[in-house]
Amino acid sequence: MMNPEQLSVFDIFKIGIGPSSSHTLGPWRAAQAFLKEIANVLEEVTQVKVLLYGSLAKTGIGHGTDIAAVLGLCGFDPVTMDVNLINPIIADIKDKNTLLLAGKHALTFEYNTDIEFLFSKSLPQHPNGIIFKIILNDGTELSSVYFSIGGGFIIKEGEEREFSESSNVDYPFHIENAKDLLHWCMKTGLKISEVVLENELAIRSENEIKKGISEIVSVIKECVYRGCHISGTLPGGLYVERRAAKINKKLLGDYEYDDYISWLKAIRNKGSDFQNILNWISCFALAVNEENASFSRVVTAPTNGSAGVIPAVLHYLMVFCDGNSDDKVIQFMLTASEIGSIFKRGATISAAMGGCQAEIGVSSAMAAAALTECLGGSQRQVLMAAEIAMEHHLGLTCDPIGGLVQIPCIERNSMGAIKAITASQLALQTNPDNAKVSLDAVVNTMWQTALDMNSKYKETSEGGLAINIPLSSPEC
Repeated sequence: MMNPEQLSVFDIFKIGIGPSSSHTLGPWRAAQAFLKEIANVLEEVTQVKVLLYGSLAKTGIGHGTDIAAVLGLCGFDPVTMDVNLINPIIADIKDKNTLLLAGKHALTFEYNTDIEFLFSKSLPQHPNGIIFKIILNDGTELSSVYFSIGGGFIIKEGEEREFSESSNVDYPFHIENAKDLLHWCMKTGLKISEVVLENELAIRSENEIKKGISEIVSVIKECVYRGCHISGTLPGGLYVERRAAKINKKLLGDYEYDDYISWLKAIRNKGSDFQNILNWISCFALAVNEENASFSRVVTAPTNGSAGVIPAVLHYLMVFCDGNSDDKVIQFMLTASEIGSIFKRGATISAAMGGCQAEIGVSSAMAAAALTECLGGSQRQVLMAAEIAMEHHLGLTCDPIGGLVQIPCIERNSMGAIKAITASQLALQTNPDNAKVSLDAVVNTMWQTALDMNSKYKETSEGGLAINIPLSSPEC
């Protein structure tokens, strides 16, 4: 378990490229950090090698870890890169055996040998280890070890803190756990989202905060809309058919719309009966994670593998609960981010450390809390909703078939979203003073469960569905 420190909403929610925050975005960021390290000797580099350890090796191919590391070494940024260029660039590197380091220094690069998947080796600090090695023209060898610790966070070997702009900031409200958060809420009378906003103001202006959250939400909206209108088969060899577009078409029929806004209006006009709402929540979540599995742009929430839960519940709020306003959406995101921060500080958001409870479980807790506040719940009810959601994800394993973020990952986002809404409704109908389990207790329990969980259920594809469903099975 890493470094308890205050985290920003922009630490928890990051714009990136799928399919995995720990196996794609993290290694990409590590490569970018390594480029900064070697900036002074860049022109002297004659060879670069990438060594992948532990879970990064075992499921790295399915998660595109090699692709992410190479793109990072080439100087591309996951926030701005055109996702349509990924395959052509990688194909060109493989074809020409040449890599343009930092986008400006060409050197020979044998893709199949200069990237090593060390399947039987793991580094002691974290199961997601990556080493970058370079050789200079005078024969000098330099290397750095990084760990991708979940949610796109990285840490360099020998350093105690991950790379975060929120480090070393003097916040008005120091929060390490749910007890601290509730203390400040009770002392000030502020909502959870308002406490989070006050802490964010220690880093940037209110306009910058709102603009930044709006940009993140715009990516979420674009991802949902795009995913609901793209058919076909997901890459990777499992031949999983995309379902969101078919569900969208079935639910709307011949209803005409031109863009995202008119699409939401069409969904509302089709009614809000229970079955219809359930179908749309599943559709929203599937859309995001089908996009994620396709190397498209998503928002970590708090990871890529669980990127569909927050968007699905947010769209439930916007479409079916009269929550389609900028203020409500910002309130939702601020509240969700603090719950994610509590889990990261007190346990983990890395499936390689804690199984899928650390991804879908955390995202469901975040969404449940955010929805509860937006629907008028008290601070205690918000924390109760988060606790209920996680309580019913405890022990959830990470066992992706073929090392791909597809089965069972995509459907799990739909299930996590439904559980979040159920948890919220239970909390809103309950006196939280009568709760027997606190959020801090469930965070501690999740961490203990993570420590006890067998490594084959922690994103290694060595147990569970990953070994019981043959890759050629019609179930895939």
